[in-house]
Amino acid sequence: MSVWPGSTTPLGHDDLAVGGVPLTEVADRFGTPCYVLDEDEIRRRCRAYLRAFPDAEVYYAAKAFLCRAMVHWVQEEGLGLDVCSAGELELAVTTGFPPERMVLHGNAKSPADLRAALRLGVGRIALDNTSEIARLAAAVPAGGRQKVLIRVVPGIAAGGHAKIRTGTDDQKFGLSIADGSAQHAIARVLSQPRLELVGLHCHLGSQITTVKPYLSAVRRLIGLLARIREQHGSTLPELNLGGGHGVAYRPGEPALDLASLGARIRAELAGGCAAAGLPVPRLAVEPGRAIVGPAGVVLYRVLSVKRTGGHTFVAVDGGMSDNPRPALYGVRYAPRLVGRDAAAATEPVTVVGRHCEAGDVLAADVPLPADVRPGDLLAVPVAGAYQLSMASGYNLVGRPPVVAVTAGHARLLVRRESLADIQERDIGL
Repeated sequence: MSVWPGSTTPLGHDDLAVGGVPLTEVADRFGTPCYVLDEDEIRRRCRAYLRAFPDAEVYYAAKAFLCRAMVHWVQEEGLGLDVCSAGELELAVTTGFPPERMVLHGNAKSPADLRAALRLGVGRIALDNTSEIARLAAAVPAGGRQKVLIRVVPGIAAGGHAKIRTGTDDQKFGLSIADGSAQHAIARVLSQPRLELVGLHCHLGSQITTVKPYLSAVRRLIGLLARIREQHGSTLPELNLGGGHGVAYRPGEPALDLASLGARIRAELAGGCAAAGLPVPRLAVEPGRAIVGPAGVVLYRVLSVKRTGGHTFVAVDGGMSDNPRPALYGVRYAPRLVGRDAAAATEPVTVVGRHCEAGDVLAADVPLPADVRPGDLLAVPVAGAYQLSMASGYNLVGRPPVVAVTAGHARLLVRRESLADIQERDIGL
């Protein structure tokens, strides 16, 4: 049970309870597929970050998963918010989140994104390319000044897959230190009276499970801070190291040690700044997956079992429309049969979705009881991040609901997308 939410407890007939609510009860009440979030686990993980990074700003990365309840929980626990679009920004602000505690990101922010950020008073905008500098400066009202960060590329390869590595020069994010793009952007921002450069930002990638890449990034960014002071006479007060903190999706997989990460980053930053004669900037981090991922479970019903060519395919009522991650970059999960006692030993099966793609595979070669059959309930842990937030309208199936569980109670946070919802967007011939 190492990858399940901390509140998970076994019940009779091989059922499990999360947040004091049996998963079979959730499935019966809300249907499947269904996302289940352990509210207490999310709050516990928020607090763990505040303990690991005292005197730092912890921003929850909304792209991992966002709804009004999540905004409320993050605000109550004292975290800031990292958003990537006007949509995420508006949802948070209309829920009551203070915009001054937000950072707006994005490699290609639209004019609407920038206008919304300025109108609502976002605290920081992370500039990702040089064209944003003049565009943003021109949009700032006369007499105003917008705080900005420069997202730099430190040239460090880290992350669980090539598609989620963002600290190297061969991808779309940020401005390179190696080719001078970052230094050029910094000089341009410093020349804009309506922009206030308050710090540097970098994000190395996702699913990073060792501390070493972050320490390397700190060293390179301290070197850049020193050059900025030398060349421009400016001492930047903030350093944002992004997120990407890895979690285990299956038992035995590594996860980033949060306590060690916080302690070693702070020590590296203090020592490096002392050696460079710089004041220690205020640190910021942006965890997303590491807060909400392990707090989520997704429930599916088995629709069919097919044995062919020496393989067993267990098809469920969801798939790549509610979780494209296995198809995108080969993520592996550990589904479990819940709600009945299995009468057979386990055998390797491949859990597949219902969609018209051969690549619609949720979990390949995983052990499930050999007597798995239609109507069975499967539960998949570590389902809170980058699943519903990346869901699509493929085959017009409709996106699943989100249910929060805590203290023995379950409540609906996001309702299931219905056929009526889908049809209402189609305005006719």
